[in-house]
Amino acid sequence: MSDIIRWQYQQKLITPDQAAKLVKSGDRVWYSEFAMFPEALDEALAKRVDELHNVRIRSVSYTRVPKVVQVDPTREHFILEDWHMSRIGRMLHDQDLCSYIPITYHQGPRIVKKYEDVDVAFVQVSPPDARGFFNLGPSNSVTGAYLSKAKTIVVEINDKVPHCLGGNGESIHINQVDYVVEGPNNPLFQLPEVQPTETDYKIAEFIMEEIEDGCTLQLGIGGLPNVIGKKIADSDLIDLGIHTEMLVDSCVDMYNAGRITGARKNIDTYKMTYTFAMGTDKLYKFLDHNPICASYGVNYTNDPRIIALNDKVIAINSAVEVDLFTQVCSESAGTRHISGTGGQLDFIFGAFASRQGKGFIALSSTYTDKEGNIHSRIKPTLTPGAIVTVPRSIVQYIVTEYGIAQMKGKSTWERAEAMVNLAHPMFRDELIKQAKEMKIWTRTNRIS
Repeated sequence: MSDIIRWQYQQKLITPDQAAKLVKSGDRVWYSEFAMFPEALDEALAKRVDELHNVRIRSVSYTRVPKVVQVDPTREHFILEDWHMSRIGRMLHDQDLCSYIPITYHQGPRIVKKYEDVDVAFVQVSPPDARGFFNLGPSNSVTGAYLSKAKTIVVEINDKVPHCLGGNGESIHINQVDYVVEGPNNPLFQLPEVQPTETDYKIAEFIMEEIEDGCTLQLGIGGLPNVIGKKIADSDLIDLGIHTEMLVDSCVDMYNAGRITGARKNIDTYKMTYTFAMGTDKLYKFLDHNPICASYGVNYTNDPRIIALNDKVIAINSAVEVDLFTQVCSESAGTRHISGTGGQLDFIFGAFASRQGKGFIALSSTYTDKEGNIHSRIKPTLTPGAIVTVPRSIVQYIVTEYGIAQMKGKSTWERAEAMVNLAHPMFRDELIKQAKEMKIWTRTNRIS
């Protein structure tokens, strides 16, 4: 680090409590995303609970319960909002302590630049490099857009943050930063491994038949992507690429097994392209100063027009339920909010536009409730209040443990027939009855 950079750093260095004093009642505050939660700044802001009112705090997918929520259970002082809910956001939403912001993910930065007012940005970063750049670590996404709008930028240093190479938008220079806070240097959030089910293995077998040499992959989170990642690592597939929203541990396994080269990608050749990464230290260590990885804002990674530039895009996403019209709900159970649109619509749209691309919506055919009762995830119509994540006109492939069906160009009765075939046998007769009542079943239908 040069003398001038070191001098600037010291001039801008303040305590977390001093940084919290920058926030005024009525302000809009941005917290950095996913694994980059600004712990010290959040804790300091929470101490001011009795002094502040109507402070709106936004982020994407909280990985820790913010202190500002813990000290303000009535939301009189701090109003928490989330661009994409995971476990923490979902729990807080159930308690009426967090609200969801509906978005199509690739439009996020544009929404911020067009409509958001940002008074203060609290962003966790790596220590500055020799040239004075702080790295945003594994969470690029919409942070760059928020930094471009923020009136005051405070960075919280964490020496555990991997230096993630771009792409673009992965760093911010000390000249653009107003204040620097030194954080507790705690390890980054560790994403617990989801144990796959027998159903995940069955679904994975169907999807594996659709993957060939040279495909570009988008995998999400959960047991099914973990199974597919392991199967690919153990396969003889070659020259696969990664262009994804979320980079996960299984991507490291596939790369180390020699399956990922990116050699046949049309853009970002030889690069694993992503907008955020979340996993274990295995992933974070892999990312650190690794030129095979390229971090971009989500307006690049998730733009369907960009996705489609690569051939043979394989996009794999999950759902809560699908109805006989092939409307996909991946965000709610009725009116209970679970997740968010995220990049599912982006990648289903982009994969179809890709030459030989395929977008998959995968789900188990049933689920078991707390009382032990089995219910179908294939519904005549979506549960009242359920959110349509992917419209029927955009759906391409749907997969359950009973098979895989391509829906493009299919009529309503052909879709209904395919969905009945994908449902658990114990629910098929009732689904046929409902389809007839809805006039999407004809006497020519045959169940295979």
